[in-house]
Amino acid sequence: MSAPSRPTVAVLFGGRSSEHEVSCATAGGVFGAIDRDRWNVVAVGITREGRWVPASADAAQWRIRDGALPHVPHDDRTVLPPRDASERTWRVLDPDGTASALAEVDVVLPLLHGPFGEDGTIQGALELLDVRYVGSGVLASAVGMDKAYMKIALRAAGLPVTPDVVLAPGESPDERRVEIEALGMPVFVKPARAGSSMGISKVSEWSQLDAAVAAAVKHDPKVLIEQAVVGREIETAVLDGPQGPVASPAGEIVTGAGRDFYDFEAKYLDESAVDLRCPTELVDDVAAQVADMALRSFAAVGAESLARVDVFVSDDGTVTVNEINTMPGFTETSMYPRMWAAAGVSYPELIETLLTGALERTTGLR
Repeated sequence: MSAPSRPTVAVLFGGRSSEHEVSCATAGGVFGAIDRDRWNVVAVGITREGRWVPASADAAQWRIRDGALPHVPHDDRTVLPPRDASERTWRVLDPDGTASALAEVDVVLPLLHGPFGEDGTIQGALELLDVRYVGSGVLASAVGMDKAYMKIALRAAGLPVTPDVVLAPGESPDERRVEIEALGMPVFVKPARAGSSMGISKVSEWSQLDAAVAAAVKHDPKVLIEQAVVGREIETAVLDGPQGPVASPAGEIVTGAGRDFYDFEAKYLDESAVDLRCPTELVDDVAAQVADMALRSFAAVGAESLARVDVFVSDDGTVTVNEINTMPGFTETSMYPRMWAAAGVSYPELIETLLTGALERTTGLR
């Protein structure tokens, strides 16, 4: 009797956002950990220009080496998803117009960070074709990506978030100066729809505000200016399993001397700049509150599969939600898998849980 065929997973990574390289590094981690005896893996890279191309599923090609971040190179070939919801075959289109079958895909693992991938756009494309995939759906992905709407959803659910002012595209901070200065000093200025700490600045003097807004606008014309919170930076991983969403032990980010916050370099290029504690110590009632807020945040945006929820815990035990990330960093050293490792769930087991859950999920409205 022949062995049953393995389900095929198409791993999507790269993309058009400023987090292209981070996505590639995430893919490298997944390629190195996924069980090849259980899954047939097909790699589909998305170039910075948005072309879907056949890529290598060799983990070594997508590692960060000596501070150099990987990227999806240009390819004259194009990967084509199914033509309609009745088929599963993905194809490769050669430059001469010849099309050949790539694979019959059972489930997609979209490891895209930032706009044009994490924000509901890829999710919408897959939904149109009844393709099963890991992660939140269109609405939850969009709300989780846009920090302004994310805060609206969290506030509506009764969750405490930091006060903020949102600058619409093209709006000058001078037009909102009174509201902004009412936030107090310092403030953080962020692109409303970006991640990996891209374009974030800490403003300690109002004379720095215009430059901070200009830095954020490089990543997103919509800008969030929010009140700084003094406290410990605590993260929780949420995993949507067979029994419903569960929260991991909390992790903590402690930045080194001379670094104001957990910026891009500390996350990906300089491990010595930050101490990631998994699990971290919290008073019992505070730990319970952090886990509860993580699960409530997950529900508030309608998340599915996975998310990471970041909060601040002040000295008096007050907990404030910072944000929810519906496709968190997912390299083997990222906080999300590390927090689950602290709970006894290995990186390969985590990938297996996510893929199995997505494969069992219904298509269409749910």
